[in-house]
Amino acid sequence: MRSNWPGSKLVRLLGDGIPMDAPAPGMDFAERLSLWLNAFDAIGLQAAQQAIRSIATAADGKPGARPPRAEDLAEDVQRVRSVLARAIAQDFLALATPGPDGAGDRGYAPFHQRHQELQRQMEQMVGALRDHVRQALGRVSPRLRQLAALDASMEQLLAQREQALLACAPALLRRRFAQRADADAAAQAFLSDWREALLAELDLRLEPVVGLLAALRNEAQHRR
Repeated sequence: MRSNWPGSKLVRLLGDGIPMDAPAPGMDFAERLSLWLNAFDAIGLQAAQQAIRSIATAADGKPGARPPRAEDLAEDVQRVRSVLARAIAQDFLALATPGPDGAGDRGYAPFHQRHQELQRQMEQMVGALRDHVRQALGRVSPRLRQLAALDASMEQLLAQREQALLACAPALLRRRFAQRADADAAAQAFLSDWREALLAELDLRLEPVVGLLAALRNEAQHRR
């Protein structure tokens, strides 16, 4: 769960030079989360918590099955991140749709289109990875099964709001692009800022997975 969004790198990058509402001082994570949930969400979350508490303390994993290792899951996370980081680093401007004069579109349109494509890839790949890690944790211990179930519930509750907020990123970056006068020069000068923002978004999307991995490592240490 993301308790540090206001201080995340993505928020700082997107908010650079753009007036943004500051979070109310003194609000803890639960209070901020309540701003995202309506009454029906709260009822659903309460029901999920009750179901999580009732998870039976059955034997851990299947007989003879090797428990998942944090190192193996960390490699899965790094593999997904590397694939998406390479996609972000691609020179997509060279493939921009030519205009009437035969030149590629050097305005913001190629950035907007590519940003949305990469967001779809991140959503699909990180979502599958997060589910994979949850399933692995569910085979370790009742406590981690409860954590995995809670993470699944929170993802379901917050997914729509998160997607709506992240969908605003291309429009916010458009403002920075527009600050540069010459369109062709702007595209090249803006490229590094755009990639940095996408990498920050990727890391933000991976935060819940990283948190699950940390819980697995803590469980392994307690068992030693």
